[in-house]
Amino acid sequence: MGKITMAKKKKNTIMVTPLMMVMMTMYVFVGDAADTNSVYDPCSDAKIQRLDGFTFGLAFSKKDKFFFNQTQLSPCDKRLSLTGNDAQLAVFRPKVDEMSFLSINNSTFSPIKAGGYMVAFAGRKYAARSPPILVADDSHTITSFTLVLEFERGTLLNLYWKKFGCKACSGDYSVCLNDEDCAVPNSKCKGSGGSFDCNLSIQLAFSGTDKHLQVLNSWYEVKNLRKYSLYALFSNLLQ
Repeated sequence: MGKITMAKKKKNTIMVTPLMMVMMTMYVFVGDAADTNSVYDPCSDAKIQRLDGFTFGLAFSKKDKFFFNQTQLSPCDKRLSLTGNDAQLAVFRPKVDEMSFLSINNSTFSPIKAGGYMVAFAGRKYAARSPPILVADDSHTITSFTLVLEFERGTLLNLYWKKFGCKACSGDYSVCLNDEDCAVPNSKCKGSGGSFDCNLSIQLAFSGTDKHLQVLNSWYEVKNLRKYSLYALFSNLLQ
């Protein structure tokens, strides 16, 4: 896992693995003296303070695989039939309330083969999970996302994807899907013989309060970047 720091912005790149039955695939993270959170399992509960590390996961599969009896469950829930369906898992541990830039850079990772949809998740008691969001289909790949983690008194209550429309779509490789997402034609991606780097990138931000009731403010910083293309802004970090 590499890490590059620009002011308060961080890039974290991590490899993905096939989704395991109990979701216990873990990674070694760089320690931080300010980190008081000893929970590294994305399927366990944590109570954080500002600048702690916080572990969460991204699961990739078909949209219907995230539901059981028409109810969306956390990827940690064994009732989901994710195992054996080409599902993929990525685990990250960003620093709480630092605006972070996450990237999945793996030649074997294919969101299309995994099922095309992504869910962010963490915790057990509240089983916080984002709605499934489209990453790729047979025609296009969406490369940039914004994910907000919402805490109350240090406990994660919600994860949600924030969309800013297609104002940032630009260049020969960017098209607008459904008036809300900038996407790249799959034929233009390097994995399909094209020249464009279609690695997945996620702008991460935090909102709410930590366990000491300190307000988490990085979401407001992300809002100031809404008129920019995240990929263009950080493309030099991906080289």
